[in-house]
Amino acid sequence: MNSMTGFGAATAPLNNASIRVEIGGVNRKQTEIAVSLPRAWAELETRVRELVAGCVSRGRVNITISLQAGAAAAGNLSVNHARLAALQNCLNEVSGALNARIEPTLDAMLRLGIIAEESESDITPDTAWEAAEPAIREALQAFLTLRAEEGANMRADLLARIGKLREYREQLIARATGVPSRYKEQLLKRLEESGLPLPADDERIIKEIALFADRCDVSEETTRLNSHLDQFERICDKPEAVGRTLDFLCQEIFRELNTTGSKANDAELAQLVVTAKTELEKIREQVQNIE
Repeated sequence: MNSMTGFGAATAPLNNASIRVEIGGVNRKQTEIAVSLPRAWAELETRVRELVAGCVSRGRVNITISLQAGAAAAGNLSVNHARLAALQNCLNEVSGALNARIEPTLDAMLRLGIIAEESESDITPDTAWEAAEPAIREALQAFLTLRAEEGANMRADLLARIGKLREYREQLIARATGVPSRYKEQLLKRLEESGLPLPADDERIIKEIALFADRCDVSEETTRLNSHLDQFERICDKPEAVGRTLDFLCQEIFRELNTTGSKANDAELAQLVVTAKTELEKIREQVQNIE
């Protein structure tokens, strides 16, 4: 079981700079992969997507790849001689027109890109990929490891909550078993208070109790509920992505609880159902984060 949330990062040297890779994930119903690259390396997006898509099956994954200047970058400035010559020609023309000597400033040469540090546009996509691929794999592994660790914690929490639902199920069965007899007592008491006392073995009383017992019988619901809880626990032990399956089971568990509550005809049993639904809602919220 894996969580859909996680984070991984790695760096790799590239000439006098370094490539920084960051991978983060959040929960989504489907698979979404968003890649952020320097514009000059846009053609690498497909390769990055293919690399990541093979490792995730659900959730939104954000991959950011950037070029970071190294500590020695200031000692590796380059001069664009063509632009420098063009700038000098322009300044000579202006100087002649104004009859005053105009010299180029360092600030102007930096803004015009005549003197510049090495940038992503100076590095070919293939060269960038050679450095980026190992870093992507390293960051991806860290990302997957964190998701697995978080998934293990979520699994333990889910199984503990399923255990609580089992306890509530047992309480529901115990409470539901006595509903017909309590109804019989209340019915006889109301008849007596109304001046229409009838013996407990009267055929009409027996028929009424039998019909009531059939209407409020929840044995089928509690049996199916137990089956769903068993399936939930088994699925939690599977190595593949199980988020969608667990989400579906949560819906089935809710349906059985809801039907049990509607057939209850008993205040305490109905309150037990509400308590179980509250616990189930916590499970559903947790399941939304599972791959």
